[in-house]
Amino acid sequence: LRTAFPDIRYTIEDSIAYGDQIVHRLSATGTMTGEFMGVPPTGKRATWTEIHIGRGINGRMTEHWGLANELSMLVQLGIVQSPARVAVAA
Repeated sequence: LRTAFPDIRYTIEDSIAYGDQIVHRLSATGTMTGEFMGVPPTGKRATWTEIHIGRGINGRMTEHWGLANELSMLVQLGIVQSPARVAVAA
């Protein structure tokens, strides 16, 4: 991700801790100046959201789950067409 978006910046929008788990809702922004998932750089900037859940034991992260809104990112970069704009056969 850093290769494709060397200027990537994350902002923690929400942080929730409960027991041995922590949840972060993040927004990310970056300019695609390197290859991403086999796609050549577009030079375009995109903003997307991510959610990360972690579990820790004795102050160390032992498990992690993450979900990123990559479709939104790919549409903004011009790599895929927005699903709302795709023509559907009648």
